[in-house]
Amino acid sequence: MTISPSLATLLVIDVQRAVVHEAVDVPGVLGRINTLLLRARDLGAPVIFVQHEESDDPDLVRGTPGWEFADGLDYQESDPIVAKTFRDAFAETTLDDLLKQGGSTKLIITGAQSDYCVQTTALSALQHGYDVTLVSDAHTTCATGPNDGNIAGGAVIDFINGHFASLRYPSRDVEVLPAAKVTF
Repeated sequence: MTISPSLATLLVIDVQRAVVHEAVDVPGVLGRINTLLLRARDLGAPVIFVQHEESDDPDLVRGTPGWEFADGLDYQESDPIVAKTFRDAFAETTLDDLLKQGGSTKLIITGAQSDYCVQTTALSALQHGYDVTLVSDAHTTCATGPNDGNIAGGAVIDFINGHFASLRYPSRDVEVLPAAKVTF
């Protein structure tokens, strides 16, 4: 399925030093996100970065090293950034306005953490009227669970991918694709 560049937006969520510090396959995920960024820019497709900040978490206070984008992420000064303070990148942010201004109808979602901000934002995108492509190998997370990490990060990623692969939403397209199969 090929989407017009003016309709599909690549969303890069919370790929920040502190967020991906102990996450699964960070070099691979960064490489795949960077490849998608290159393809999007070559085609003129919009790109939006989301950056989490939290005054209660010393690693995510605006301006601290942990708040900064991860080393190796191909962020460019001309790329728009949406600052957020909730897991949902739509909650009390400018994201929806930016997407509407650009005429976007579909989000191609990448980033971190799979089971927190990526999942929450993807679900919220559906509620806000956008089609969603979750890039199965371009989001990451850390080990988690009720006993502090008894569920491996890879298992969490697989669960989120499986959840979205079977998700249906009225009048919305939802797909899960590896980065190599994503088209703009």
